[in-house]
Amino acid sequence: MSGLILLTGATGYVGGRLLSLLQSRDQRVRCLTRRPEALADRCSPTTEIVAGDVLDRESLRAAFVGVDTAYYLVHSMGSQGNFEEQDRIAALNFAEAATAAGVRRIIYLGGLGNPDHELSKHLRSRQETGDVLRAHHSQVIEFRASIVIGSGSLSFEMIRALVERLPIMICPRWVHVKAQPIAIEDLLAYLFAAMDFQASGSQVFEIGGPDQVSYGQIMQEYARQRGLTRWMIPVPFLTPYLSSLWLGLVTPLYARVGRKLVESLRNPTLLSNNLAATAFSLRPRSFRDAIARALINEDCDFATTRWSDALSSAGEPASWGGSRFGSRLVDSRAVTVSVPADTAFAPIRRIGGRTGWYYGNWLWTVRGFIDLLAGGVGVRRGRRDDETLRVGDSLDFWRVELYEPGRRLRLHAEMKVPGRAWLEFEVTPCEQGSTIRQTAIFDPLGLLGILYWYGIYPLHQCVFAGMLRNIARAAETTDSSHDKSSIAELPCVADPAGGHT
Repeated sequence: MSGLILLTGATGYVGGRLLSLLQSRDQRVRCLTRRPEALADRCSPTTEIVAGDVLDRESLRAAFVGVDTAYYLVHSMGSQGNFEEQDRIAALNFAEAATAAGVRRIIYLGGLGNPDHELSKHLRSRQETGDVLRAHHSQVIEFRASIVIGSGSLSFEMIRALVERLPIMICPRWVHVKAQPIAIEDLLAYLFAAMDFQASGSQVFEIGGPDQVSYGQIMQEYARQRGLTRWMIPVPFLTPYLSSLWLGLVTPLYARVGRKLVESLRNPTLLSNNLAATAFSLRPRSFRDAIARALINEDCDFATTRWSDALSSAGEPASWGGSRFGSRLVDSRAVTVSVPADTAFAPIRRIGGRTGWYYGNWLWTVRGFIDLLAGGVGVRRGRRDDETLRVGDSLDFWRVELYEPGRRLRLHAEMKVPGRAWLEFEVTPCEQGSTIRQTAIFDPLGLLGILYWYGIYPLHQCVFAGMLRNIARAAETTDSSHDKSSIAELPCVADPAGGHT
């Protein structure tokens, strides 16, 4: 096992995943970040967090004390100005500080691309960064990767957004350029294995999966696994600038980052040797398996998410978007009530069936009738018991997916919708009593699903707001009734202060 590890980029995609892996393997980790507060809830108690900036050499000295291995996972692609110069300065500062502190090894993640060809500024900068690190430190293990496939990765989110939102895609030439994608799990395995890799000097390894495919082929495979039909029309005249504006309209990418990414896509990113396969006992999965894993992992991440952690509990207006949970759209709202959590949860426990949905019951009945006509289950099922719930229970046209008595209820929709839908309630104690959070989640299937969700947005605003308001009112009414009955039934007992209760 290696000694103390310095990790940069822990607030980013790869760095954040690597942090979780290192912590799960009981490695001693110190995170270097410009924003320590951004890592406070991601680190285990044994992980150190130090403030520092790779562009500020003086801030690095304390971070390197006692470090054996350092991961360099930062770049300036999203910054304004001359990002290439910033990358060079940052790499120089980092390598010299590591050398001065006696760090054994630097592990760096760069980008694939033939340096003999005219590389994009982004790819050229990634490779120059590796050159600077090697020039100023005696042992640098550099991995060069192509497209990273994993839920949350920049490339995968771009692919997802394009496929989900556009039944017909106008495809510029870069869509057909070949790449050798790698699954995030396989990339992390290489980064982890590099800690104890036996090497006396610096080495560069090109890593990727077994498939040489284009972005277009990846998009078609994503569409196949999602059950979508997509038509791709090639055009020769869409420039990187126009492509970046197009991406900015239909994907979560910023146009600035999108342009730099698109410029890189003109370069094939294929392995030129098999040194990594010889040096490491790792066999990366296919791009099809990588996409399937990304979709599965997204569902697992979603299933374990606590919405009170992910969203503010202050009761702001609904939160929309799928950046944190893939393609999922979210409407979340909260209210504070002056009753204990168990009491606040009581109306939630009784929801549906004969109790109804606390607002617009006739609308729920109409929705159930429409569902019945469409071949769905409708609302005729009711619920097994008016007072108790358990995981797996049917509840009108929902099914109980998660149930934590007094705290949390998640329902999965079994009605006919163009996608998947959930309705979740969570109650948490607070100084004023309890906070009730109500969250509607929708995973749309293609453009039809997105149009469906936004088409019923005004109805959501009315129904979900009314539901939460009346659930809160029912909780406080129940508590008030309980207090009155308790006063009537309690016997008179002596109070230690001399009075009676």
